Amino acid sequence: MILVTILNIAIFQGIVLGIIMLKSPLFKSKANKYLAFAIFSLSFSLLNLLLEINDVYNTFPIFRIIDILDSVFPFLVFICLFVANQLKPPVKNSKYLIALSVLMGYSIITSVFNDLELITDAYNDSTLFTIIIVLLNIIQFLLFLVFIPGILIYTYSLIDYSKDVQEKKWITLLWVLVTVLLFSWLIAILVGLFFDYDLSYSMKIISVFAAFLIHWTAYFGIFKFRLAKDKEEIKSLINKRKPHYELSVITEVSQPKITPIKKEDSLTKENPYFKKLEDLCENHHIYRDGTLDREKVAEMLGISPGYVSQLVNTITDKNFATYINHYRIEAVKDIILDAEFENYNLLTIGLECGFSSKTTFHNSFKKITGMTPNAYRKMHK
Repeated sequence: MILVTILNIAIFQGIVLGIIMLKSPLFKSKANKYLAFAIFSLSFSLLNLLLEINDVYNTFPIFRIIDILDSVFPFLVFICLFVANQLKPPVKNSKYLIALSVLMGYSIITSVFNDLELITDAYNDSTLFTIIIVLLNIIQFLLFLVFIPGILIYTYSLIDYSKDVQEKKWITLLWVLVTVLLFSWLIAILVGLFFDYDLSYSMKIISVFAAFLIHWTAYFGIFKFRLAKDKEEIKSLINKRKPHYELSVITEVSQPKITPIKKEDSLTKENPYFKKLEDLCENHHIYRDGTLDREKVAEMLGISPGYVSQLVNTITDKNFATYINHYRIEAVKDIILDAEFENYNLLTIGLECGFSSKTTFHNSFKKITGMTPNAYRKMHK
């Protein structure tokens, strides 16, 4: 069954992602801790649905404890805590979060009473017990109607405190996805309540969306945003501590000042075009441009792309890509040896030094140094 496969993948991915966020030094922060708990709680809800689909609760009633503990409030509370701790707004929200914690507890108590009704016949004939269950469910439903929109609105108000455009963009998108998920769930509950509609199909669709949310958070929210954030921090550190690595804006590229070529210097290191190329790499650090190619360099030098290749191949015995990658590798090695960069992702460092992908970075580094970037870092710790 496709749905079961999707749920299994999402649950596994959610658990692994949560553990990585809690244990990895790359993601170690109070905010990420709450995001990890949010992902755990969403994975827990998907596990609950998976057990229901496979009729596990009827076969093994002891597992119904999972259904008792499952609630929408923990996920929502942890998302709110994540945003609050990530953006650190200058507002006091402790009382508000205490109220959310009480809601979590109330939701669990209601689930306990509901499941008691299902797993025991002791209270089947008790009118009082039935009334208690009905009242608890009505109160819980009203809390859903009031607090889910309220928490979402409050969380959205915190996003304005972000000063980082990239951060604000991805947290806003996370908020939108969470809002769509929770309102879809809330609407499904309302339709099922007032129109006596079978919720199983709707819940399966919502569960697929929840699985997508876990996957999106794993890739775009955590990996890609962290990578982007690291790149900005690394760029700032490079330009602050090592100004000579700053990618300079090349001026007068259309009319470079090149002395006439002497016959004896035509294809040697004394060639003025090659010397200009060396200057662009060593002093202007054009290799940090991930889109750099022969055409761009040819334009800077005022010669043809073919002549650029001829110069580099003849003088250095390397092709153009290898020649540029040597400069990138030297920059990466220098950054790796700087203790201030030891907690940053190696791929992020490689990308900031001009490599366009993980594969190109790792292959080039190993080809030139004989070892992987990670092995090089460990050897020089």
